[in-house]
Formats: sequence, structure tokens, C-alpha cells
Amino acid sequence: MAQPVRIQKVARLLQKTLGEIFLQETSRLLGNIMVTVTEVRISPDLGLAKVYLSFILTTNGADMLAKVEQQKGALRKILGNRIGHKLRKVPELRFYTDDSVAHAAKMHQLLDKLYIPEDSNIMQHEELMR
Repeated sequence: MAQPVRIQKVARLLQKTLGEIFLQETSRLLGNIMVTVTEVRISPDLGLAKVYLSFILTTNGADMLAKVEQQKGALRKILGNRIGHKLRKVPELRFYTDDSVAHAAKMHQLLDKLYIPEDSNIMQHEELMR
């Protein structure tokens, strides 16, 4: 089911603004990591935002997610200062790790390891077609 246009616009606004916040404030809030906001999903009442994050320059996404959770209040306050004039209420933020990039890399690695023997019948057919 398609989301209403308002919800899509708010999700894009939050994704863009949170991305900027993480880009500018990460070193102060979280240390030497890079955070990318890959997706934001908004509840129909605009009261809850599920924020999916991808962590770069770290090997343990769970620890980084815990650090982000500890800074949730500060992040929401910064977010409110930046978009407060566009939204009546800043939604509650829930953070999740987006591991789709890691999953894709793992799948690519597994596919590279596959051994697919050449079929001699196919090779003979290709030679005949030449």
C-alpha cells in the first residue's frame, strides 16, 4: 500500500536532516565513525520515526547503535531545532541497523566462491555455432 504524500515528504525531510546532523555532529556525539541514514519510516500519525542507519569505519554496528541510542535525546533536540518550523511535533526516534550493504557484500562473496563447471555439451554447441 502506498504511503500518503505527506508521510513520504516528512520521511524524506527527516532522512535528509538526520543525515546532515550525523555528518556535522558525529565526531562530537559518537567519535570517529561515519553514519549514513539509509531509510526513515514514519507512522501514520507522524509520532514515530524508524531510522535505519549504516555504519562505516567500524566493525561493530551493535556498539555504534548503542552509542546512537545513548545520544537519542540530543539528536532529537538538534532535529527539533532544525525542522521545528516545518512540523508541529518532532517524532520519537527509534534507531535500527541497516545491514543491507553488509548482506549484499556477503552474498557477493558467496557467489564468487561458487564453482560452476562448464558443460561440455554447451561448449560443443557454441563451437558448432561459430
